[in-house]
Amino acid sequence: MGISKLFIVLGIAFLAIGVLWSFIGKLPGDIVIKKGNTTFFFPIVTSIIVSIALSLLFFIIGKFR
Repeated sequence: MGISKLFIVLGIAFLAIGVLWSFIGKLPGDIVIKKGNTTFFFPIVTSIIVSIALSLLFFIIGKFR
């Protein structure tokens, strides 16, 4: 696989992740603190859900190896 094809695949993967993140990026339980002109956003629930999904995905992939 050439470097150009690798960059195309990586770009598509980042685009897909960005689209998915916009749908699940602000779940109830995520911490948002707004003070003045500063906003702090910590997606704790989103991170837990993504971690569980990736763990299941890698577990399933590992079973078929």
